Amino acid sequence: MVRKWSNLNLPGALHFLTGNLVHRTPAFRQEASCLAFLDVCASLVNDWPAKLIAYVLMPDHVHLIVNPRDGDIKGFAGALKSLSAKEIVKVNPDIRFLRESPDADGSIHQVWQESFKGMPLWSEWMIWQKINYIHANPVRAKLISSTKDYRWSSFRAFYLDSGEPLAVDHDWWWDDDLEKLSKAVKKLGWRSYLKRAEDD
Repeated sequence: MVRKWSNLNLPGALHFLTGNLVHRTPAFRQEASCLAFLDVCASLVNDWPAKLIAYVLMPDHVHLIVNPRDGDIKGFAGALKSLSAKEIVKVNPDIRFLRESPDADGSIHQVWQESFKGMPLWSEWMIWQKINYIHANPVRAKLISSTKDYRWSSFRAFYLDSGEPLAVDHDWWWDDDLEKLSKAVKKLGWRSYLKRAEDD
């Protein structure tokens, strides 16, 4: 039986992340929510550190490709979710994110669905497929007619090196990524699965 790749910490790999806002609330239709999320993301990739490859903010969800230096994609996603939730609530003082009753930790707001979905990208084909998927998402959703016209994606930063609205890393890898990935794959015993995936 092939093991599940979703939400797996795989050091040395790029990871495709998806996060949905609770009840698919379209908070990212507001500029203030988008800027709040991107500000948190910029700080986190610097402080973690992590490499940010591509991203898009859709009205009710986000997609990112990131490479945390330590490979802890679960920790990175959890921090991004927690820190951005606080800032999004600040710019949305209405009741959209108010819980019916406080959480066990006393929190009265919920911004994100319970978990991010993460998938390691282990081949060049998969990486480019996800980059193209991210940048084409607003066109598929009929939000705009051209990828370059969508304000809340990395398309311009990625292809035009504009840095707007948030810069991306054009060097995707850390120096020891190959070594980390090799150790992780050996430990997980997935060499045959990786070979089969590369051949597909």
